[in-house]
Amino acid sequence: MLNTEKCWESVQQRDRAQDGKFFFGVTTTGVYCRPSCPARQPLRKNVRFYETPAEAERDGLRACLRCRPLATVGADPNTERIREICRHIEAHSDEELPLEKLAKMAGLSPFHFQRSFKAIAGVTPRQYVESARLGKLKGKLRQARDVTEAVYDAGYGSSSRVYERADTRLGMTPNQYRQGGRNLNITHVTIDSPAGLMMMAATDRGVCFVRFGESEAALLEELRREYPQSKIGPMKKPYHPDFEKWTAALTRHLEGQQPHVDLPLDIRATVFQMRVWHYLQSIPYGEVQSYGEVASGIGQPSATRAVANACAANPVAVVIPCHRVIRGTGELGGYRWGIARKRVLIDRERSARAAR
Repeated sequence: MLNTEKCWESVQQRDRAQDGKFFFGVTTTGVYCRPSCPARQPLRKNVRFYETPAEAERDGLRACLRCRPLATVGADPNTERIREICRHIEAHSDEELPLEKLAKMAGLSPFHFQRSFKAIAGVTPRQYVESARLGKLKGKLRQARDVTEAVYDAGYGSSSRVYERADTRLGMTPNQYRQGGRNLNITHVTIDSPAGLMMMAATDRGVCFVRFGESEAALLEELRREYPQSKIGPMKKPYHPDFEKWTAALTRHLEGQQPHVDLPLDIRATVFQMRVWHYLQSIPYGEVQSYGEVASGIGQPSATRAVANACAANPVAVVIPCHRVIRGTGELGGYRWGIARKRVLIDRERSARAAR
């Protein structure tokens, strides 16, 4: 039997040592969480305690998308089932994989499967299928004789579906990707931000590049290396309204005036990177997690090094907050744009949060 008073103390202290040992549900929101959940704490009268996720789900509660409680339970059968489904998707992404078929393979109802998959993998089954299929498309685009052949070999039913859905994940249309980004128009602006000189670049679909540097020339060289065949030029004044809005949002965020920044992104990612970057965006403003915690959070506790690599490959600083990930020892660890800048970003967020 759970000691409810001690459980409540652990929830109040956000005690990570108790993660996986019990779970608490909130009747007013209909979710259940791990003890260390960073979300705003509920009133005691609205809290129930459970030994397992299954008990909470029998009461009609769903897993919290912020703290992903299922990822803390290695023995939970759903966790391994979902991992097996992920491996199946990656191996068979060129086939039709409807939700009903995947749910049947997992031995779950479509509703329960959809909910469990997102809680453990961090994305929906459909997003995972499309990302895996896109990864195969990238390889086919480099090898096939033409775009149409690559599209069908990767499992897309028609080329129109690729241009409707896949181009925003490629960062360009399939034909542009095949040609190294040729004729892709990218505009950029460099500003003095609270964290130093920063360049932001975007296509007509969204932000594709946010980086810090010591000079505009060095940042521009990085942008050109990233998109060697693209047409790159400065954003002319007056800025496009969207571009103006994105730049202002980033500046306010770095100044601590806007805790949450949600910009449309036009970036390329592997399935694993997408899961890591999606999870990073769920880490609350002003808080940090270790690489190991992130690995557990995406359901792959042994992938600590791969998580670190995904953080290092982040193309949009701050928008995907890789600076909020540190070593398990409490040390800052690496940062693509310098340890000193990482410390500034973390300290500024903590100060802004404490002042609210």
